[in-house]
This record gives sequence, structure tokens and C-alpha cells, in this order.
Amino acid sequence: MVDPKRISVREAYQKMKTGKALLVCGYEDEAKFKMMCLEGALSWKEFEARLPKLSKDQEIIFYCA
Repeated sequence: MVDPKRISVREAYQKMKTGKALLVCGYEDEAKFKMMCLEGALSWKEFEARLPKLSKDQEIIFYCA
């Protein structure tokens, strides 16, 4: 297993805005997601729903505050 790579907020934002990566909130709890939601981020539930259709090459950025 590969250790996760940490990137800057600016890099994450650029990748998400250009469609190169999905931004996913790491909290499964919907209440926490609503409190910690960043613009353009997917909830854990939304991410799980999209997972079967995602390419194995799709970059995914997870965040927790």
C-alpha cells in the first residue's frame, strides 16, 4: 500500500476546479459533512455512489478538518 501524498490547499483546489481530481470529504457522517463541506466537494455517500463508475486512473483528494 502506498502512503497518501499530502498536497497544498492551492494544488487541491486547482486540480478540483480543472476536473483533474475529485474532492471528497472524509467524514461518513452527513452532519459533519455539512459542517465541513468545501465548495465542490462530494460527501462520502456521493463518493460511494460514483465509485463503481470511476476510472482506476481518477485522482481523488480526501480531506478531513
